[in-house]
Amino acid sequence: MKTTLLIMAAGIGSRFGGGIKQLEPVGLHDEIIMDYSIHDAIEAGFNKIVFVIRKDIEEDFRERIGNRIEELCKKLNVEVAYAFQDLQAIPDGFSVPEDRKKPWGTGQAVLAAKDLVHEPFIVINADDYYGKEAFQQLHNWLVEDHEENAISMAGFILKNTLSDNGGVTRGICKVTEGHTHISDVVETSNIVKEVDANGNIGAEADGVTLDPECYVSMNMWGFPAKEGCDPAFMGALDKEFKTFFEQTVPGNPQKAEYLLPTLIGGMLREGKCTVKVLETKDRWFGVTYKEDKAVVVESFRKLIQDGVYGEELYKDVISRK
Repeated sequence: MKTTLLIMAAGIGSRFGGGIKQLEPVGLHDEIIMDYSIHDAIEAGFNKIVFVIRKDIEEDFRERIGNRIEELCKKLNVEVAYAFQDLQAIPDGFSVPEDRKKPWGTGQAVLAAKDLVHEPFIVINADDYYGKEAFQQLHNWLVEDHEENAISMAGFILKNTLSDNGGVTRGICKVTEGHTHISDVVETSNIVKEVDANGNIGAEADGVTLDPECYVSMNMWGFPAKEGCDPAFMGALDKEFKTFFEQTVPGNPQKAEYLLPTLIGGMLREGKCTVKVLETKDRWFGVTYKEDKAVVVESFRKLIQDGVYGEELYKDVISRK
């Protein structure tokens, strides 16, 4: 079965303090976080990769990773494609607000690839490390039979996803009894890590205390497709994009974003989908702020020392092929 890894790499990364954070080297041989995600996805069984980028970073992106990954994937019989997130790519009958510079968010990023993805797929952020277990669980879930409105999500624990260097945005999840599915997800910004005198980790967002043990979405979602049919979620994503422009953009034309957790949370509340939680015990880490990079570099060194990855990252998947 063809299964696709869709990597959202078009983010401007304003909190990163300049530069393209998705392309920052973090590995022993200047690998970037995406390298590890691609390695883990191929190892789990994914055989198609779609990069969602912006036209203005295409040259840097191809030079830093795209050309290299294409060469690797030819050896492994893995397809590679590019989609471009464009500020101007909006529903017919609407116009881009004057002075708007920022793309329309993760929902639009996935929608940019609708003509390229015709099989079950997962979505990830380019600048997050998710761990091997999450890719394995999502791939195993995708190749099973599911209803068209089924969605899966890699479930991370909030306290394990916070930065020591500032606020972050996470999709805070409510879970059903038995913790097998989520009943709601709310995109929550400015979540700040707090550590008490005993070293216990807590979290709050704009003065509201959050449960540090709750599940959060890290934008690692799985979407099935019936054989011979495009993923049903792409159709819902397209339809709701028009609703977003009708109802949300007028109230905040410069900053409104079409976000996956917000859309999926709304679908859950309206009974339009189900979301299976696939718990992962792997530790998440990522680069939101410049100061996060040192921690990420050290984390990858530790994973290599522990034998999770070899010093030559892709050598194992090539040898198995």
